[in-house]
Amino acid sequence: MGKLFVKKPLSLLLAEASENEKGLKRTLGAGSLIALGIGAIIGAGLFVRTAAAAGQHAGPAVVFSFIIAAIGCALAGLCYAEFASMIPIAGSAYTYSYATMGEFVAWIIGWDLVLEYALGAATVAIGWSQYLNKLLGKVFGFTIPYEWVHSPFEKSDAGVHGIMNLPAIFILLMLTILLIRGIEGSAIVNNIIVITKVAIVILLIILGWHFINPANHTPFMIPADAGTVTMHNGTVINYSDFWFHGIPGVLRGAGVVFFAFIGFDAVSTAAQETKNPKKNMPIGILVSLAVCTLLYILFSFVLTGIAPYQDFLKEGGEASVAYAIDKYMIGYSWLSTFVTIAILAGFSSVILVMLLGQTRVFYSMSNDGLIPKVFSKLHPKYRTPYRSQAMFFIFVSLFAAFVPDSVVGDMTSIGTLFAFVLVCIGVMVMRKTNPEQPRAFKTPWVPVVPVVGVLFCVTMIVSLGWENWSRLIVWLLIGFVVYFGYSIKNSKARKL
Repeated sequence: MGKLFVKKPLSLLLAEASENEKGLKRTLGAGSLIALGIGAIIGAGLFVRTAAAAGQHAGPAVVFSFIIAAIGCALAGLCYAEFASMIPIAGSAYTYSYATMGEFVAWIIGWDLVLEYALGAATVAIGWSQYLNKLLGKVFGFTIPYEWVHSPFEKSDAGVHGIMNLPAIFILLMLTILLIRGIEGSAIVNNIIVITKVAIVILLIILGWHFINPANHTPFMIPADAGTVTMHNGTVINYSDFWFHGIPGVLRGAGVVFFAFIGFDAVSTAAQETKNPKKNMPIGILVSLAVCTLLYILFSFVLTGIAPYQDFLKEGGEASVAYAIDKYMIGYSWLSTFVTIAILAGFSSVILVMLLGQTRVFYSMSNDGLIPKVFSKLHPKYRTPYRSQAMFFIFVSLFAAFVPDSVVGDMTSIGTLFAFVLVCIGVMVMRKTNPEQPRAFKTPWVPVVPVVGVLFCVTMIVSLGWENWSRLIVWLLIGFVVYFGYSIKNSKARKL
């Protein structure tokens, strides 16, 4: 039983982190890491989850929901920063868990992270295809037929059944090719995307500020007697229910908008491809989180000031931002087109970082012998895990092409929060077991910061509901079959 929790020696991890010609190529600086983090964070969450959380749970007080979610992420981010500066190697929370809590816990989190990144990439790719179709209709006057942008499980109001989501496969293929050719080129593309979407977000904040109607911010929290609203899909929201008004609504809203912060942890998966990681990793993680938090607070304040929160439910979450501009910002209809472009750019960079993250986690697991060697096989020229990238393209594409995004739902959030909890615990364990190990960055106020971080993340996990927990359990059970059938026989740590 003790072998289940065998730990990977820290000395071995640090040896693997050293530069060698057979390993991943170190090309990323602090600026690229910050852009990588912003690229992963600003996407579906900002443009979709803001409106959903405001309309259903928090109203204008979604600003406070973002602050609560940001605090939870910041506490976990401080713990990530210590680990990333101390163990600058690919694998993120998987690697940190292996060094602190043992192989079995590391396997669970590694398997869980793959679910987070893979289903996250599939979900965002589905959203990307829908927005591409909206842009084509608005700018060029034609759209891709319904059956080729929806899964077989979906049917239009006219009775047309979906066949497969071709645009989702297209964007996944393009970004996979980028990643196979090398992270440096991918980072350059990501930097361009980040500059574009951040500029448009800032433009919307500046222009939209003049259209804020103070009446839309009064009352700031949804009152219990706000009545009911019928959503665009026919669902009736009763604001007198516990999680749909006041402080409980703000807390539930924090769980909803948490999806908007997913991505900064993916920065740590690129540690082995970072120049001077002990200095640059903490900068990349914490600065990207700080920038996005500020933009989120300003954006949500402006958006809920432009339009009444009930409108976001009637119009539908995905279209809410463009709808608010077209209806309430008279004379700025051109801005809604730019916002759609920003959304496409945002989704693209999120997919890029998620596809990067999942292959780097499997790269580390493969090097440890827990999964087949094919996942750590590097391209002879580009020194990227190209076979793993290609296989994940197929895996993610199957979800994106044939499964509706509603099925995967909040699974990405649960996977990330689970990782955050283990990283916070891991920092406390490492302080006890390796107190003398040099740390370029130290999490302040240990154990207070990691303990509070665990409490924040567990609270948000509880709010996500049993349905998502059941899907996570099924995925973990599949992982246990792989672990006990293959991994324990091939684990390198067990042979030391």
